[in-house]
Amino acid sequence: MLALEDGRIFKGKGFGAQGECYGEVVFNTSITGYQEIFTDPSYAGQIVVLTNPEIGNYGTNDDDNEATRPYIEGLIVREFSRISSNWRSQQVADEYLERYRIPVLADIDTRALVRHLRDHGVMRGVISTIETDPDKLIAKARSIPKMDGTDLAKVVTTKQRYIWDTGERSIEPTEVVGVKEPEPQHHVVAYDFGIKHNILRKLVSGRCRVTVVPAETNAEDVLALKPDGVFLSNGPGDPEPCTYAQENIRRLMGRVPIFGICLGHQLVGLALGGKTYKLKFGHHGGNHPVKQLLTNKVEITAHNHNFAVDPDSLPMSEVELTHVDLNDNTLEGLRHRNLPLFSVQYHPEASPGPHDSHYLFDDFVAMMEEWKGRKIG
Repeated sequence: MLALEDGRIFKGKGFGAQGECYGEVVFNTSITGYQEIFTDPSYAGQIVVLTNPEIGNYGTNDDDNEATRPYIEGLIVREFSRISSNWRSQQVADEYLERYRIPVLADIDTRALVRHLRDHGVMRGVISTIETDPDKLIAKARSIPKMDGTDLAKVVTTKQRYIWDTGERSIEPTEVVGVKEPEPQHHVVAYDFGIKHNILRKLVSGRCRVTVVPAETNAEDVLALKPDGVFLSNGPGDPEPCTYAQENIRRLMGRVPIFGICLGHQLVGLALGGKTYKLKFGHHGGNHPVKQLLTNKVEITAHNHNFAVDPDSLPMSEVELTHVDLNDNTLEGLRHRNLPLFSVQYHPEASPGPHDSHYLFDDFVAMMEEWKGRKIG
């Protein structure tokens, strides 16, 4: 049973782990890539509704994880497959989620649920396979802490610094022998606010040596690592309470090239003096059109965010808006007019796709090369 804080109840069939889970209920419109959604740390604190009607049919495998474990609190689907049919599958999705104690609610009208969330906004909810009293579950849903004002980056970040040296993986049936990662030409320090593995893979394949640091690492310790660039990762929760990150970004601006994605983009906006706000039902899916304002080119992009930067709050003498969402005109990208700094709200590293925005990693590398050239000159 799913109980929402406004009193709406949905009954279905339980899969995965038995028990209860709690969180903000959001929906994702991706057609594929459910395992990447399960393991995206940006979903910490959230129960995810998938609009694609059949989930689990191609199983799960270690290579598709975006983190060391799933971060969704619970899963809601129309039809959940207990079998898998794919040569890459190592474990069926049902067993995979049960292993990590994540409840699944299936056999419900997900169209009705998504429409309810679109009309009324995302809300707190509880999935339970053990409690049958709707009133008790509704009361539990109303007692869950709200996402607004919650710093979850501290919860999901790495506890200690580490090196990442694995590039993009092959998904071909036979292994290609003898192919090595390109020699690293740049050192990137990546702040982990909930970083996805494919971001790290893209950086390594772009000839970067990557050092990942905890979310609260101060700017001076980052600069002591002598980076050629700093990356600000995606992550869950509200960006406003992450004042430590905003202050570190301010101290790094102008001293090293900076590239931010998702939560990293929101933190850049706040560090520049802007404001953020919570979206009614967020952007979650692999099919969102984003327009490049400089070229008028439209990219199909992957999104996973609940907050956005208010463009009217930014100092336009310093900031140039670069990307906008064509569904609702929210700001999707910016860059500093004078400093080596840019960020996007969406996910250019999207795995399994789309791949329209991979060029942004090349832009980051080019920015680092230009910065190094200035220092030598």
